Amino acid sequence: MMDLNTVGRWLIGIGLGIALLGSVFLIISRMPGFNQLGNLPGDLRLQSQNGQLTCVVPIVSSIVLSVLATIVLNVVVRVINRP
Repeated sequence: MMDLNTVGRWLIGIGLGIALLGSVFLIISRMPGFNQLGNLPGDLRLQSQNGQLTCVVPIVSSIVLSVLATIVLNVVVRVINRP
């Protein structure tokens, strides 16, 4: 069983990670172009005739985010593994 010191360190680390992720979302929401995600051409939006049910399938937005995440992660890994 883990002692309270270890659990406390884990909780602090998780809290800092959540705060960092929240800061990233705040910064991204203010960048131009990111408000278009979910409304790009190729994203499917199905709506019932009475307007009570809407289903959004963001295919193109998912591809764009995947490519951006791949580029960012490749840059981070190359910086970390630099001799």
